[in-house]
Amino acid sequence: MNIVNEARVFKLYGELEQWIAPDLVHCESIATRSSLHNWHIMPHLHHGLFQILYLEHGRARITLDDTRRDMAGGQVLLVPQRFIHGFQFEHGAQGHVITIAYPLLSRIAHHLGEELAGLGAPSQHTLGDDADSRLTHSMFTALAIEYRQRAAQRHGRIEALLTAILIWASRQTLQLQPTQLAGRSNQHFAQFELLIEEKYTGHHPVGYYAGRIGITSAHLNTIARGLSGKSALQLIHERVLLEAKRNLAYTSMTVSVVSYALGFGDPAYFTRFFKRHIGLAPKDFRAQAGALMGQ
Repeated sequence: MNIVNEARVFKLYGELEQWIAPDLVHCESIATRSSLHNWHIMPHLHHGLFQILYLEHGRARITLDDTRRDMAGGQVLLVPQRFIHGFQFEHGAQGHVITIAYPLLSRIAHHLGEELAGLGAPSQHTLGDDADSRLTHSMFTALAIEYRQRAAQRHGRIEALLTAILIWASRQTLQLQPTQLAGRSNQHFAQFELLIEEKYTGHHPVGYYAGRIGITSAHLNTIARGLSGKSALQLIHERVLLEAKRNLAYTSMTVSVVSYALGFGDPAYFTRFFKRHIGLAPKDFRAQAGALMGQ
């Protein structure tokens, strides 16, 4: 039993069938799908799909797990797999939604010879009036046009445009980081993020992750603090707490079931752990989340 009970898992929003298109990327306008749902995309998540949403004109209210934020025209939102997200668009909002299968995303990163920054967590960026932003805007437009056509070398051009957009987004993420450790450290941190995603219910110590990466615990902590401003242990705990909040907010699982699903042997210990970090007992958090979602 998990969060997909109420926050449904889709290939594309509103579709339960397998993605049968031969492309590893899908591109459509915001209006194409949201107008069918009164411009309201309910909270949902994807497995194996990465999404880029470019809101060209209009406004939107975004739900990202247990947080809400506003989005304005000229902004870009990146949403990795497994993050619950939903949108309330202003009627008539314009823009593009690009959905990328992870094999294509991995291939692009591999061809660049380095990990793309900022692909492990949702991020929001703004296109300005500078030349790079204007160029990126034109690439979104060009990708949408190319996707609809069936011209020669279509796949190559789509991948090239997508690569350029991802590089722009990655550079924006790097500018937001207080300290940037070069090359190899980025790769180690990306490995750490992937390992957390796979192993967070095992409650492994930092040394376990460092050993899997091939570095020391101290080195992993240095990288984590440099690239996120948080210790490695904080990042591990944050992933456990994120899943706990998802289950409490979006499912009817009891606190005990949530605790066992997250690898806690004792529900009372889970309750103490959750309250120490969140400031609320799990039942109180569920009540608060339910009130917010009912607004």
